Amino acid sequence: MSFGFGRRAANWALSHLATVSTVLRRPEIMVFVPAVTLGAYFLGGERALMLVALGAPLVAALAGAFRQVPQGQMTLPDALNGLALRPQIIGVMDRILRDTPITGLTTGCLVVQFDDMGDVVDRYGRIAQTEVLTRCAERLCSALRTGDVVARLEGGGFAVALGPVRRLDLETAVQVSARLQSALTAPISLNGARVYVTTSVGFCLADRAPSATGAALLDAAQVAADDASRNGPGAIRAFAPDMARTRADRDQMRDELEQALDEGQIRAHFQPQISTDTGAVSGFESLARWHHPTRGLIPPAEFLPLIEDCGLSSRLCEVMVFNALSALSQWDKAGFHVPTVAVNFSKSELRAPGLASKLRWELDRFDLAPERLTIEILETVVAETDSDVIVANIAAIAQMGCGVDLDDFGTGHASITSIRRFAVRRLKIDRSFVTRVDEDREQQKIVSAILSMAERLEMETIAEGVETQGEHAMLSQLGCNHVQGYGLARPMAMEETVEWMHRYTQRQTTTPRIGNRTN
Repeated sequence: MSFGFGRRAANWALSHLATVSTVLRRPEIMVFVPAVTLGAYFLGGERALMLVALGAPLVAALAGAFRQVPQGQMTLPDALNGLALRPQIIGVMDRILRDTPITGLTTGCLVVQFDDMGDVVDRYGRIAQTEVLTRCAERLCSALRTGDVVARLEGGGFAVALGPVRRLDLETAVQVSARLQSALTAPISLNGARVYVTTSVGFCLADRAPSATGAALLDAAQVAADDASRNGPGAIRAFAPDMARTRADRDQMRDELEQALDEGQIRAHFQPQISTDTGAVSGFESLARWHHPTRGLIPPAEFLPLIEDCGLSSRLCEVMVFNALSALSQWDKAGFHVPTVAVNFSKSELRAPGLASKLRWELDRFDLAPERLTIEILETVVAETDSDVIVANIAAIAQMGCGVDLDDFGTGHASITSIRRFAVRRLKIDRSFVTRVDEDREQQKIVSAILSMAERLEMETIAEGVETQGEHAMLSQLGCNHVQGYGLARPMAMEETVEWMHRYTQRQTTTPRIGNRTN
């Protein structure tokens, strides 16, 4: 009896000693030193005061209260610290799958990926991203059952292993996925701002996994989540075997695209832009073309979506900028004055940190003035973006002296405020308004309205997709400053542009007009 009591006492002392040690490790414990010291003085006099005053910091230091956490090992918020990691969730699913023949219970895996976390980072920073992930982790855990396991993944998403159940079908998995999405849709309060996030979910049921292992189940759910993200935002996808083949094909395509970019197979073709006032070449637009070694010339509609899908947009942009500036230098040496070359920038490229500095370095490298380079951005980017990084990049590029063209104008519902906000210098009228403008009175009214607005805002205009002499003449009469399209010239390789400009200069005549130009 006494031995049992002594053992219980020892266990009690050890457990409380561990608790005391944990408390002493906290730096906050030092705020109580003055009070403890004062109490010691009243109870034991000056000797006790000196003993406590000198001993308390020493005890706290020995307990590790002042030990610094090395950089890179800072602890995450409790809600993230409490989650499993990839090895743990794989182990959980392995155990369930191993026991399935005996218990008859099964499981499933879901992967939750954020559609717009990049925008959160751009607007609020990395610390805010951690806070958002913390709140989302709490919501996920509260939306699941007790036996379900949530793990955080390396890319910022979450994986969920469903606890053992007797029956799990596609309908149930879709319902669970929708419930998780719903739990994350409510706004998150962040430093007074309301942050909204959307997620895409991919899942795989145990009986549909490539093999009966936790790793295979998680990989399959990840493949489904990647497919959902490409079809998002807010998409839900169930794993299917052809997804794995598609992913393998995509990985192979990425390798092929990287090789094409490195070897110069993907390079710029140039389409001239003509001034309607003088008939002179006022610039070129650079357009990506893939000269495949076996398939020949591949049109951009076939490979540009793959470039975006494989995350190679920034690499393509570097190639296009280099080609454009190299072409300007060659035209200058050949004695042709080409005022500017336009390069298309996607939303992901405009999000790159320090974009303006990189462009300035490239311009200095070719000894060219910033005014010789124009960046084209889609109207949808201006109309929809609220990214501070994109706004800052475009403002810095415009301030540097580069031109900013608003592409496909009339299709993206950009406001006048947003046009001014992005320092747009020229509006590029979408080809849908240019087609048959010489015959269709309604088309003429729309184009006239755009031209009138641009004139009031002191911006230039350029019409794309000009196919006929009649369209060219009508746009000139209406007051459009520049035109481009197949009716003038198709995009051509750099070596063909010099010969084309020789021929164009020799046969250059006054731009066709219908009557006098209207105001």
